[in-house]
Amino acid sequence: MTPRGYEALRKELRECKAERPRLADVIEAARELGDLKENAEYHAAKEKQGFLEGRIQELESKIGLAEVIDPNKLKGEKVVFGATVHLESESGEAAVYTIVGDDEADVKQGMISINSPIARALIGHTIGDEVAVAAPAGRRSYEISDVTFGDRD
Repeated sequence: MTPRGYEALRKELRECKAERPRLADVIEAARELGDLKENAEYHAAKEKQGFLEGRIQELESKIGLAEVIDPNKLKGEKVVFGATVHLESESGEAAVYTIVGDDEADVKQGMISINSPIARALIGHTIGDEVAVAAPAGRRSYEISDVTFGDRD
């Protein structure tokens, strides 16, 4: 993942851990309301606590196993993880995608997962190559007009 994606996961983990004490207070307050069998607030809080603990474990695992690659330190014309790829379709439409990790993908922002059909088709190609992409919407061809590295903002 990129440094930006890594920091986003760390931030979410800090927020989840900060939520623990507040949720414990909610559970305690719901417990004091009486019979736990018919206490909807208690069961909802316990369910949320289970989800929160699961998410914390998932985030800790992802952070622990993360391989952080800084696109600012990459260069060249070959499409690799972290590259921002400028494409032109057969119909002349331009598109720009940055290839990122699964957890930081956001198609609306032009950030596509390394495991997406477009990214898999682009990896290893260079400027000027024509690439055919088998996407869910059908087969499309693109020409790579530029490959850059570094932050898009």
